[in-house]
Amino acid sequence: MTALIRTMADPVTYRRLVYLLLGIPLGTLWFTALVTGWSVTVGLVVTPLVIPMLLVVAFMTRAFAAAEAAIARSLLGVDARAPALPAPSAGWRARLRAWFGPDFWRAQAYLWLRWFVGFPVAVVLLSVLVAALGAIVAPLWIPFVHGGYQLGFWRPHTFLQALALVPFGVIVLPLAVAAANPIGGAFQPLATGLLRGQAMAPLAAPSAAVDPGRAVARRRSLTVHAFVDSALVMLLVAIWAVTSLGYFWPIWVAMPLATVLGIHAWVVELAERPELVRRFRGSRGLASSTGIAAIVWLFTFAIWWVTMPGYFWPVWTLLGLGTFVAAYAGTVLLAAPRNAEMAQRIETLQSSRAGAVDLQDSELRRIERDLHDGAQARLVALGMSIGMAEQKLAEDPERAGELLAEARAGAEQALRELRDLARGIHPPVLTDRGLEAALQALANATPLHVSLSVDVPQRPPATVESAAYFVAAEALANAAKHARADWVDIRIARVGHRLEVEIRDDGVGGADPTGSGLVGLRRRVEALDGTMTVSSPTGGPTTVYAELPCA
Repeated sequence: MTALIRTMADPVTYRRLVYLLLGIPLGTLWFTALVTGWSVTVGLVVTPLVIPMLLVVAFMTRAFAAAEAAIARSLLGVDARAPALPAPSAGWRARLRAWFGPDFWRAQAYLWLRWFVGFPVAVVLLSVLVAALGAIVAPLWIPFVHGGYQLGFWRPHTFLQALALVPFGVIVLPLAVAAANPIGGAFQPLATGLLRGQAMAPLAAPSAAVDPGRAVARRRSLTVHAFVDSALVMLLVAIWAVTSLGYFWPIWVAMPLATVLGIHAWVVELAERPELVRRFRGSRGLASSTGIAAIVWLFTFAIWWVTMPGYFWPVWTLLGLGTFVAAYAGTVLLAAPRNAEMAQRIETLQSSRAGAVDLQDSELRRIERDLHDGAQARLVALGMSIGMAEQKLAEDPERAGELLAEARAGAEQALRELRDLARGIHPPVLTDRGLEAALQALANATPLHVSLSVDVPQRPPATVESAAYFVAAEALANAAKHARADWVDIRIARVGHRLEVEIRDDGVGGADPTGSGLVGLRRRVEALDGTMTVSSPTGGPTTVYAELPCA
């Protein structure tokens, strides 16, 4: 029961449900278009027209695969791509491989599977869902059906009899919805394995700039597609005019070709105009599905118009396609907060990574400056003192002894500066004995009264441990230099998979969170996907709090 509730509450379940149900309209469309395309191709195999018809099938396959790839990326969360277009400068062999290579046949296999596997799965799933919903609301409609409703050997016709169907619906409906999760998951390897064209610009970033070269290639492919379709239709019209001039049968070839061309044009338009995708909540899958649904409905409307404009049956296709698009839009809205949170996290990580690079560069410059101005200068002076002592050793031993004493003092000072510098990079005691010992050594070296509490049963990763140490060290240094504090309370504890660091002092407050020291610490913490806050009202106290992930 817990697993069922968890599955029902997971937005992934509903995205996979919409993906499966889309197999009814999309599988039907792909099957109809591919059968028509290959049938015409086989019929023209003994004529030169087979070449442009093969190109039509290739462009049609790529357009369909691009729509399916966008849907699979959005609803299944897989890395799916359409077959890549040939480069404008590619030779005829490269173009032939791009049009009819392995990517083309994998995309063909995926489109056929959407009909032979996806369509029956979607029909069964939709039937179960409709039956469950019908059972739940049975008391609202069965009493009003004349003679009741036949269910196998039983025909309920009263309100009480219909009420007996409600438990069936209440049980079956969540089970059917939950079943969409594993069934949809079974389509993930199919989409990943069959829709894996060559790398191309990610379609999920509507704000990304359009590649001019790729845009030209897309427009060229659409132009060729339109030209081939127009030439084929004109040829068929000429054959019709020469032979019979009776019933205008070329319309039945022109309508599916126009439908395929419209889908191709919509896919190209979405790729070149990111602002269109933003109107669909930034979901390219929703944008593709909405456009394809509209084009398919126009196709059914054209069939109605050509055949017998009597009973307006396309209203049922409109209702079905509209239901699917509405359900898809619902999943996009459910996923919108998660996607926004993920986008914000990516933006934070990108900025923190850039900040970490700047921080590393500034740290290297500081080390170089400290070495140049400190230890290096003292070592130069040490060498000069030893050289002068060598010269004075024979004629003035007393002066030579003074120079050697100065050299020894300079060597000790240089050694202390090198140790301080090494401690500023990464204190050895932190590596050898852990965070508590390193902070205790830091507390012993400060004139402030420091209360230290470290509750870390298991040592965190070295990078996390180092970041926690430097947060405490910088806060302690600020308390001593700027806050005029008397005591500092340092508390570090591991809570679950997080390391919490809190440093509080009793100083005058007023710390600037945008100062170079605190900004550097924040960048160091955010580079590890952590967070750091500084609270320092005027009059104190100042509190620095950081959370670092340990897993």
